[in-house]
Amino acid sequence: MKIGTAIRTFRLQKGLSQGDIEKKTGLLRCYLSRVENGHTVPSLDTLSKIALALDLSIAQFFVDDSLGRQIDNHKLSDEELRFLTQIRRYSSNLNDSDRKLLLAMVKKFAATATR
Repeated sequence: MKIGTAIRTFRLQKGLSQGDIEKKTGLLRCYLSRVENGHTVPSLDTLSKIALALDLSIAQFFVDDSLGRQIDNHKLSDEELRFLTQIRRYSSNLNDSDRKLLLAMVKKFAATATR
C-alpha cells in the first residue's frame, strides 16, 4: 500500500485540505503534497503528526481497506472524492425518507446530464 495515497484518502474523507493539515501539524503544504504524490516517504515521527491531525492511529495508514481499493478501481479525481465526502457528511443527518429523495434527485440529474 502506498502511504501517500492512504494519507490523501483519509484527509479527503474527513473533508480536510492540505492547508488544514499544515496548520495542525506545522508541516509545510508542499511537503504534504510530495508525500501524498509518492515523492517523499515520511518518517514515523512525521507520520505520527499526520495521524494525530487526522484523528487516526498510524496503523490505519497501513490497512488495505475496501474504500481504498474502491477509490483506486474507479480512479476518482480529488474533486470527485471531495464532492462525495461532502454528500456523505451532509446525508448522515438526513432521515431515511430524505436520503431516498436525495438519491432519486441525483439519479434524475445524472440521467439528464448524460443526454
